[in-house]
Amino acid sequence: ISWQFVFSLTCQFSKCCRVDRETPCSSQHIDALRRHRNCPLEKYSLYTRTRLGYLFYKRQLKKARERYPHGHSYTQAIVFSGVKVVPVPVLSDNYSYLIIDTASNLAVAVDPSDPIAVQTYLEREGATLEAILCTHKHWDHSGGNKALKRQYKSCRVYGSSTDDIPELTHPLKDREQVTVGRLQFQAFFTPGHTVGHMIYLLDGKSGDGPDCLFSGDLLFLAGCGRMFEGSPKTMLESLDTVASLSDSALLWPGHEYAADNLTFAAVVEPDNTVRDRKFQWVLQHRLEKKCTCPSTLGEEKEYNPFLRTHCPDLHLALDLQPGPNEEWGHFRARILEEDQLYFRYRWRQSP
Repeated sequence: ISWQFVFSLTCQFSKCCRVDRETPCSSQHIDALRRHRNCPLEKYSLYTRTRLGYLFYKRQLKKARERYPHGHSYTQAIVFSGVKVVPVPVLSDNYSYLIIDTASNLAVAVDPSDPIAVQTYLEREGATLEAILCTHKHWDHSGGNKALKRQYKSCRVYGSSTDDIPELTHPLKDREQVTVGRLQFQAFFTPGHTVGHMIYLLDGKSGDGPDCLFSGDLLFLAGCGRMFEGSPKTMLESLDTVASLSDSALLWPGHEYAADNLTFAAVVEPDNTVRDRKFQWVLQHRLEKKCTCPSTLGEEKEYNPFLRTHCPDLHLALDLQPGPNEEWGHFRARILEEDQLYFRYRWRQSP
């Protein structure tokens, strides 16, 4: 396969994932997006089900390494008693994470899409990779599994058996536990973005600190992932799983989308003062190219539109009210769908 063909695919795929932020969002646009959503996603299938998707990922990885030789953002590790969480900036806006048991120097990697970057951080921390927790199959989250597994022969690769995770050795079910050294994780099955998406909650008792949620592409700071392989109802149930967790839990998402997401949140809830304060903080951080992770789930419940489908202000902003005898869960799923359709017309989200 020629690189010219891959470049053509890249252009087409980028068009599929990007929209003009200046385009007004009319009801006709929303209807068109809804019709498109119900059609087969040919370009998405190319990305996820063929070698072309892998070649696209490799090309994007090469470009990102050239453009951001030290990573797209400046990150800072957070240390609790016996536990260290290290964000690793990869590709153009992704985050992988290393969670290190400082007593044994055993490390867990979450979504290690760039094996060279992850290995660099492992060496810097003097840690040995013991396990990979993969949230989903998309190459920008799973692309480094094979290379790291080759280097660390005993490394275990965890994820959902329904999501075609590369190099998977330990398939997980909902609420199963994963233990590495003193680190205790719980996996939650959260389909919607993909059919087998999972998130991982680090028990704060592992390091005498707060719980830490590694959310992949389910939940971002002030946003959520696209529903590529699930219905609004399925996605809502997955987001409700997150909402049921402790407000003090730290959120470590898979992408640096904070500025765009908070800008969108202002459109749907312009009078949200919590969002305003967070937005100013994020803008300053991004001017300095600083990582905006983590937030807390308590914060997210205050300003993230996709966790606020129960809020009357959001219903008014989207001009939606429950129909006669409409079940509350169905109405909230409808709110979530409209929220995503509106977002996609003004902002970008990649798979």
